[in-house]
Amino acid sequence: MNISKSDALAWFSFFAELPEDEELTARQQEIVYAVFAQIEAAVERQNGALMAAIPGLKTLEGRTYFVGEDSRFPQGCRSCLLGTGLSAVRRTNRCNLECPFCYNYGELDSIAPVGEGLWEIGGTRFYAGDLPLLLSIQKKPTGIAYVYLEPFCEIEQYYPVIETFHRAGIHQHLYTNGTLATAENLAALGRAGLDELRFNLGATGCADGVIAAMALAKAHIPAVGIETPMTPDFYEAFHRKKEAILGTGIDFINCAELHLNENNLENYLGENLYISRLGYVSPIWSRALTLRLMAEAAREGWRPVVHDCSNRTKFARDLNLRSREGGWFGASGYGCEFSRLPFGAFLPVLEDEDFAFVREEPLPEAFRPGHLMF
Repeated sequence: MNISKSDALAWFSFFAELPEDEELTARQQEIVYAVFAQIEAAVERQNGALMAAIPGLKTLEGRTYFVGEDSRFPQGCRSCLLGTGLSAVRRTNRCNLECPFCYNYGELDSIAPVGEGLWEIGGTRFYAGDLPLLLSIQKKPTGIAYVYLEPFCEIEQYYPVIETFHRAGIHQHLYTNGTLATAENLAALGRAGLDELRFNLGATGCADGVIAAMALAKAHIPAVGIETPMTPDFYEAFHRKKEAILGTGIDFINCAELHLNENNLENYLGENLYISRLGYVSPIWSRALTLRLMAEAAREGWRPVVHDCSNRTKFARDLNLRSREGGWFGASGYGCEFSRLPFGAFLPVLEDEDFAFVREEPLPEAFRPGHLMF
């Protein structure tokens, strides 16, 4: 049903006041889904217009979008979208910053350790000495990613593991906020065989020291780029230092659509939000800023690829992963990260007079407040 904005606002205002333990009826759920579909359709219309304005927009087999030279599209993303998946390797349980967009916001002091001398791979704990055994038994992934918090807090622990996977011919990429990067540890990562280093430049507001570290990393590591949630703060900071950033010689800019969970949602209350395929919840401005940056990069012919790492891209990522794992047709791990939908968080977009639904119709009689059972 093409519910109107006024009806959507009335119903979501009601749902936001319900006790947390009160379940919605089936018809109330239909209203919820209709509202989310209306918001998402309006967002898709907006983003479609922005995409139409991007010269030379490219796609990676229909799974994501980018602009720039194909050769600079990050191999780690190819592995994620076309290969065996992200293949996360986890070690570090702490970070030296606390960013408002972090999925672990507010709980950084309570992240459980992996274990002394241990690495978590595929949900299993390994010692570094176990890796040859793992590689001799299981099929090698097309790539692995060192993810979670800040690896440079103990980067020396990573060198021998990177060396082992490098000898096995596996592409490896690692994330960092860049504040602890030095000439010495960047050179050591290069010697160990790290293929790709991704800087979360938004974590520091495009700090000069991190920009310098990106340039230094290019001397030691084959592929260097930015991967950061796309926010207005980052967008503005990037443009203040655009020449310096592009002058580092980086290969790519992965613009991640910011998605929210129960930890970081409070930092973005009051923003216009939408839910993608009843899964990830994101500020509407996040992907819109990405598409504007891509258009700018295409018009000006930037050296780095600019990649639209959107909720749609992550949806494709999970479909690819489940397919590789032998899942049934349509299987995916993509889903909502909220145990209960935060109806109140969607009131601002429904109250925004400048945000219009694509098409509105009166509610069917059975769904009107006077007829629907509460």
